[in-house]
Amino acid sequence: MTLLSTIENDYLTAFKARDDVRVAVLRMLKAAIKNAAVELRREPTDDEVFDILSKQVKQRQDSIEQYTKGNRPDLADQERREMDILQEYMPSQLDEAELERAVDTVIAELGASGMADMGRVMQALLGRHKGQVDGKAASTLVRTRLAQ
Repeated sequence: MTLLSTIENDYLTAFKARDDVRVAVLRMLKAAIKNAAVELRREPTDDEVFDILSKQVKQRQDSIEQYTKGNRPDLADQERREMDILQEYMPSQLDEAELERAVDTVIAELGASGMADMGRVMQALLGRHKGQVDGKAASTLVRTRLAQ
């Protein structure tokens, strides 16, 4: 079963259960996927759907940060609930130790030795662990490792 069909089935289940928050989140996600399908002129692959999901999660994270700074905990909580629903469809995130091993492996395989190689390392790391790595955490770790 593709990720797209899983999202569609979960949307129908949430609709029948009258889970308004889940319905709204999945409806927005389906709209974003539909827009991508129109743009691509074909059905998006699971990897492309993961990219869309990642962007949606990132938008929620940014909103949570802004609402928290703006002293709006009610809106931050709403965004957090939406983000939790979206993350159910994402692959599990690498923990800190796994991320360190992955970064060290990529650096060793590429023979990276300095900051000039950061782009290559990040591209390889994010390509191998699509949706499993937080870009900011990975960037900080890669920068630290390459600066040594």
